[in-house]
Amino acid sequence: MRRVFMPTPLLILGCFGASWVLVDSLAAPVNVSIRDLKGSSAVVTWDIPDGEPVIGFAITQQKKDVRMLRFIQEVNTTTRSCALWDLEADTDYIVHVQSISISGPSPLSEPLQFKTPKEAETQASKSKDEVTMEEVGQNAQLRAGEIIIIVVVLIMWAGVIALFCRQYDIIKDNEPNNNKDKAKNSSECSTPEHPSGGLLRSKFPKNNNNNRTPSVNIIKV
Repeated sequence: MRRVFMPTPLLILGCFGASWVLVDSLAAPVNVSIRDLKGSSAVVTWDIPDGEPVIGFAITQQKKDVRMLRFIQEVNTTTRSCALWDLEADTDYIVHVQSISISGPSPLSEPLQFKTPKEAETQASKSKDEVTMEEVGQNAQLRAGEIIIIVVVLIMWAGVIALFCRQYDIIKDNEPNNNKDKAKNSSECSTPEHPSGGLLRSKFPKNNNNNRTPSVNIIKV
C-alpha cells in the first residue's frame, strides 16, 4: 500500500497528470459524496462501477477560487472512502476522485463542492450532542433507581405474606391440641352421677357386727 500527499500548485499537478496515460476503458467513480463534515475535517466517499479492475484511488482537493490543491493517492486497496484533514472552517472546497488500475487512472469524477461549517456551529453541535448524552445517562440512572425500588418493595411484600402464612399455620395446628386438653380436664373433674364434678363421701362407716346403720351421705361441691 502506498499513499502520496502532494500539496502543490495546480500547474504542477497538471504536468503530473499529463504524464499519466488515462485508461479509456476504466470508468470514473460515481456517487461521490461528503459525510462527517466538520470545521477542520470531512470524509469523502464514492462508488465504483461493477467489474472495474480497480486497485486504488486518487483524490484532488482544492479550495474554491484558489490555485492550490492537495493530491492524495493510495494503491493496493479496495476502500471506497478517504478522510480529508487540516481543512479551514467556513471555506468552500472542490473534490475530484479517480480510480486507479494497473494501466493507470480513470478520468476525474464529477466535481463535488462542499463548505465546512463555522467553528461556532461546530461547537454548538458538539455541545448539543454532549447534552443529549448527559440526558440519556440521567434517564438511565432514574430508570435503574425505579427498578431497584420496585424490586425492594416486592421482596418486602413477599416476606410479609410468607410470615403471615407461617403464623396462620402455627395457630391452626395448635387449635386441635387446645380442644383435646379442655376435653380431658372436663372428664377428670366429673362423675357419672354428678357431671358438675361433685364427690360422694360416706360420713358413717360400717360396724364390725355387720349391722347396717343408716348413713347420711353428704355431697361436697
